[in-house]
Amino acid sequence: MGFWQHLDELKARLVRCLFVFFAGFLLCYFYTNKWVFGFLQKPLFSALPPEQQKLYFTSLFENFFTHLKIAGYSSLFLFSPYFFYQLWAFVSPGLLQKERKLAIPFVAAATFFFLAGAAFAYWVLFPIGFKFFVSFGLPGDAPLLTIDSYYGTCLKLMFLFGAAFELPVLLILLGFLGVLDSATLKTQRRNAYMAITIVSAFVAPPDAISMLLLMAPLGIMYEGATLVVGIIEKKRQKAAVSA
Repeated sequence: MGFWQHLDELKARLVRCLFVFFAGFLLCYFYTNKWVFGFLQKPLFSALPPEQQKLYFTSLFENFFTHLKIAGYSSLFLFSPYFFYQLWAFVSPGLLQKERKLAIPFVAAATFFFLAGAAFAYWVLFPIGFKFFVSFGLPGDAPLLTIDSYYGTCLKLMFLFGAAFELPVLLILLGFLGVLDSATLKTQRRNAYMAITIVSAFVAPPDAISMLLLMAPLGIMYEGATLVVGIIEKKRQKAAVSA
């Protein structure tokens, strides 16, 4: 396809994604928002005494717009397999026939690691981080958290951790396509860890523990991806010899 055909293809897939996102937005707004609110409250309320387990809104429209924001994020998480499929369908025409068969593994792996990153933020980062931040300061300090700031922070962190956890999917895919090899991943390990540190500093909350909590799994996944790419290369070499 030419450039304009690629552009038309991109627009068509973006329209499909927007349609699915909007349908999911309506579904989540009317049927799952109440459950999501309670789900997101648990890590914070577990770190607060009963008399402080409240969230406030400081403007007339804040509560309403927060419900919209939560419905939007919920739609992204709920229909993430579809969005990953559309991404694969857009790039697959440039791949070989055997490489196009990776659609299901790619969508499954991308969805798994995206949701795993969000789950890691919720079940590992939030309990530790929230307990630290709400208790930080002088004895007379008391948190007065607004609805928008709290839920917005939770959703943003879950989304960013999910995106960061896509690292092994990207590396293994590039390795399978022959763009990366295990030797390059090994020689560039120092630069990779530096990049992981920078990303962790921007994505994680502003404390050393949260930063380390993101750096550790990303480092493990980098090493795991390097190992998998090496296995792919050995299988490719054996297939070439036998042919």
